[in-house]
Amino acid sequence: MKASLRQQFERLALRLHELDATLADGSVAADMKRFRDLTCEHAEVSGLVERFRRFEQRERDLASAQQMLDAAHVEADIAEMAEEEVRAAGADIEALCFELQTALLPRDQDDERNAFVEIRAGTGGDESALFAGDLARMYLRHCERRRWQTEVMSESLSDLGGYKEVVFRVSGDGVYGRLKFESGGHRVQRVPVTETQGRIHTSACTVAVLPEPDAAEEVKLNPAELRIDTFRASGAGGQHVNKTESAVRITHIPTGIAVASQSERSQHQNRAICWDMLKSKLYEIELEKKKAETGAFVGEKSEIGWGHQIRSYVLQPYQLVKDLRTGVESRTPQDVLDGDLDPFMAAALAQEVGGKPKEKIEDLE
Repeated sequence: MKASLRQQFERLALRLHELDATLADGSVAADMKRFRDLTCEHAEVSGLVERFRRFEQRERDLASAQQMLDAAHVEADIAEMAEEEVRAAGADIEALCFELQTALLPRDQDDERNAFVEIRAGTGGDESALFAGDLARMYLRHCERRRWQTEVMSESLSDLGGYKEVVFRVSGDGVYGRLKFESGGHRVQRVPVTETQGRIHTSACTVAVLPEPDAAEEVKLNPAELRIDTFRASGAGGQHVNKTESAVRITHIPTGIAVASQSERSQHQNRAICWDMLKSKLYEIELEKKKAETGAFVGEKSEIGWGHQIRSYVLQPYQLVKDLRTGVESRTPQDVLDGDLDPFMAAALAQEVGGKPKEKIEDLE
């Protein structure tokens, strides 16, 4: 890491001390707006400084382990432990350095928003629905790793398991900024549990990640442009979840966008869920329009839009997960399906901010 980048983080550490002192002053709380702004800045700066201190600690760990290896007459077991520490510290330093570099880049104002994740089964029939269930589990496990909160907003179960469609809300720090790269088509190649003759099948699902609008930036909906339908909620196999018309579907007539929810027993609750999801979809459309008008970065988004394949998951006859945008690969598909998505998201972020893969990103000046 270049000295200029270190100096930026040292300045942030000084700023953190200033913020600590300011917030300790009881009179600051009297000005609610200033107090809120300072609190938000403190949370952001403290996170950056904490990562930088962790980076420095791993540098010291690496130096100590290397010094131990370079020492004369090192016992075999100690040398083995030192070699393992060198590898681990080196990997941590590389990951932290990348995080610190990208943390100082200009950020999209929407990156800190919560998000809706919508997964739909596509080609492949029942196997596609099972894969949609696997993808839902993958994202939920990833959210658990990052300590994000999740809530299923709408789901339509298939007869043999999995989902025809599922929507869940994710809340936490920087949710949309990370998950937005997952929008697009996901394809799996494997022998499904529904196959009795051992043949390999290919199926696909689509994922859409939508930013949740702030209440202060309310999306305006004209009731005259909406069609609201109610129906009986039903589960897998057609059995009724309840006997009243509690499920709700709202269609935005000008765009043709339709959202539905039957996860709650109350029609009022399902209507509120549909309302939020529709606003998110319309908000995303407005974002794309603004980016196109201002010449902002839209290439990646347009390429990974609805229905475009971004990642393949090959489980038979060999094992490989490959991101088709960045070229990042994993030879351990089960780890990926268990929520290990950080390498894919980091590479997608690197491509967005610099048009180059992670290993070629240079230190910021």
